[in-house]
Amino acid sequence: MSDAILPTDRRVLAIALPIVVSNATVPILGAVDTGVVGQLGEAAPIGAVGIGAIILTAFYWIFGFLRMGTTGLASQAHGAGDTAEVSALLSRVLLIGLGAGAAMIALQVPLFMLGFRVSPASAEVEGLARAYMGIRIWSAPAAIALYGITGWLIAKERTRAVLVIQVWMNGLNVILDLWFVLGLGWGVQGVAFATFLAEWSGLLLGLWMCRAAFRGRAWRDVERILDAARLRRMASVNGDILIRSVLLQAIFVSFLFFGAGLGDVRLAANQVLLQFLHITAYALDGFAFAAEAIVGQAVGARALPVLRRGAVLASLWGAAACAAMALAFALWGGAIIDLMATAPEVREAARAFLPWMVAAPLVGCAAWMLDGIFIGATRTRDMRNMMVVSALIYFALAPFLLAAFGNHGLWIALLISFVARAVTLGLRYPALERAVA
Repeated sequence: MSDAILPTDRRVLAIALPIVVSNATVPILGAVDTGVVGQLGEAAPIGAVGIGAIILTAFYWIFGFLRMGTTGLASQAHGAGDTAEVSALLSRVLLIGLGAGAAMIALQVPLFMLGFRVSPASAEVEGLARAYMGIRIWSAPAAIALYGITGWLIAKERTRAVLVIQVWMNGLNVILDLWFVLGLGWGVQGVAFATFLAEWSGLLLGLWMCRAAFRGRAWRDVERILDAARLRRMASVNGDILIRSVLLQAIFVSFLFFGAGLGDVRLAANQVLLQFLHITAYALDGFAFAAEAIVGQAVGARALPVLRRGAVLASLWGAAACAAMALAFALWGGAIIDLMATAPEVREAARAFLPWMVAAPLVGCAAWMLDGIFIGATRTRDMRNMMVVSALIYFALAPFLLAAFGNHGLWIALLISFVARAVTLGLRYPALERAVA
């Protein structure tokens, strides 16, 4: 079996690079959406698409655990040679994704009310945003189910298929954006219809990419799919990941809130600099996903040498990517800031804190890679608990460092949370190996 063979650099790169390229297409779509409605010559449509997309993305993000949990569980089943469970897992996550999306459609009125309570807007922007969201919400089942399909394909090391799906969806979305908005004059609704069609077509393409799983009988084995023990394990894994993700999001949201107290310029500068972290995460995702797939298969096969080598190789490539990011930020960080901000005072403030962005990839690399290793091993309870510790350290230190060093102190607290996550997960790694051995 492939999972019993010691991983190579080529195998790691074959998994990682398509994800890196796939991630690079994501911000392009956002830029096109904004640019197309910007041609309408009014501010309200731009704001409506922006706020509508943010609210829907926030709701979809809740189900992001499907991607990570599915990768860990499916890769372990694949490594153990349990092809029936691999197929049944796909059906299980599709049912969860489609069901969650249907629930969102049914609950759209209270969900939209909640979204606009958290992110208030002018009457005109809110009206347009509601029209946008009222169309896009009907593709929620496809968008959420695609999390599960993506995780399943990564577990099978089929990241080229993930790339094809992402390029297809984003490419179709861009073409339909131009046609519906500029050609047919549908405005904000045209952007929404473009995304609606792109997401459903992406789901259909994803199902076609997974067609091998539907050739046997396991994918429709209701008894296996709805097996109580397997469902409990899936719920436990996904629940731990959800709690971990909520805490991580709380750190970043509070970071912006703390920064808001320093004035609009500091807040804007921090928002610009956080994009550097997003860029780093996009670049590192591929290597973290490689660790998830290889480690998960090794755990399923009970192959400790494969696990160790896969974890080391993926982490070394991840470290190289982080070093490249740090160097790029050091050399061209100022130019990147100028592209993202035009206000002179914001540019000046962002440059003052740029050194923290040079340090961030180097400081955060271990935490990101250990996340991938622990997801693959489905040691999600450890991930959850160590994130609780890291969040407590951050929230305990941030107010004091902010008072003592201003915005520099805030960045120090954020980087300390990365270090805390890496150290605490690192201390739990020997237990992971003992469980496999």
